[in-house]
Amino acid sequence: MNLKHKYLFFFVLFLIVAISFRGTAQTEDVKFTAKQAVYLEVGGNAGRYAINYGRIIHQKGKLKLNASAGFSMFHDRLNAKTTWLPVVPVEISALYGKSNHHLELGMGVTSYLTRRLGFDSETFQTTDKVVFDAGIPLRIGYRYQKPEGGFFFRAGYTPIINFPTGGGEEWSFEPRFAGLSIGKSF
Repeated sequence: MNLKHKYLFFFVLFLIVAISFRGTAQTEDVKFTAKQAVYLEVGGNAGRYAINYGRIIHQKGKLKLNASAGFSMFHDRLNAKTTWLPVVPVEISALYGKSNHHLELGMGVTSYLTRRLGFDSETFQTTDKVVFDAGIPLRIGYRYQKPEGGFFFRAGYTPIINFPTGGGEEWSFEPRFAGLSIGKSF
């Protein structure tokens, strides 16, 4: 490791330690009275966008457990034919923090319909069919939510593990996803 990388490493280490001391300076846990949230997520678990509802289902000290579900519709245009396909992301996440600022870790299942082109080797014709597909989104991110409710924001890295359903052939990992959510907690 050259000198430049050592300085960068120690600077990042210093920032992490400084942030952790700042996070422990809060003295008392705050109970969340606004346990529900409605928000728009761009990117994230659904891939493009989704309208979501979330609820804090358990809280103890700094730890809160949240369950959420959403809905979205995507259009797929193929051969001058447009098909609307539903997407349903469901997620369980853990929030760690005392008041407004939280580390969020979670995972879920996103089920969706998609179109697949097939080929019939006997008739030499292509087939266009709608099939069920699903993925397992993971989440690590930041969440801003006031205990008493109001403005809600979160940002996260959300890679997706696709599993073989609906004609898919093998498991795959898609690391290039992230999401932003804005809404209201109440």
